[in-house]
Amino acid sequence: PEEVSMTVKGRDVKTGLPRDILVTSSEMLELLSRPARLIVDEILNVLELSSPELVGDISKNGIVLTGGGSLIWGMDRIIHDRTEIPCMVADNAESCAALGCGKSLKWINGMQEGTINIARRKLMKEQ
Repeated sequence: PEEVSMTVKGRDVKTGLPRDILVTSSEMLELLSRPARLIVDEILNVLELSSPELVGDISKNGIVLTGGGSLIWGMDRIIHDRTEIPCMVADNAESCAALGCGKSLKWINGMQEGTINIARRKLMKEQ
């Protein structure tokens, strides 16, 4: 994503009057630096808990970012800088996760004895 700016309309908390301000994507990234840091920390935690084969595949193929947050200018760079893994934004990033969930419902009955139960068993062991 490239550096962009937009006008945001709201109420000035000092005067109580309507006000327009111009906000850039780099300003938003600065505001979101702490949440971004927490996201990267969790990515690193998941990588530490993953099998060497899976980490190898991720290192080779990269991390695909989804959701509206992936469109924040510089988010891919922050993740790449800390993980040293290539990052790319998915096509239709805002909707691809929801579309994937919808498509997976076709196979949910076949997965009940597989993936879902394995995840439940792992969760029960941890508690």
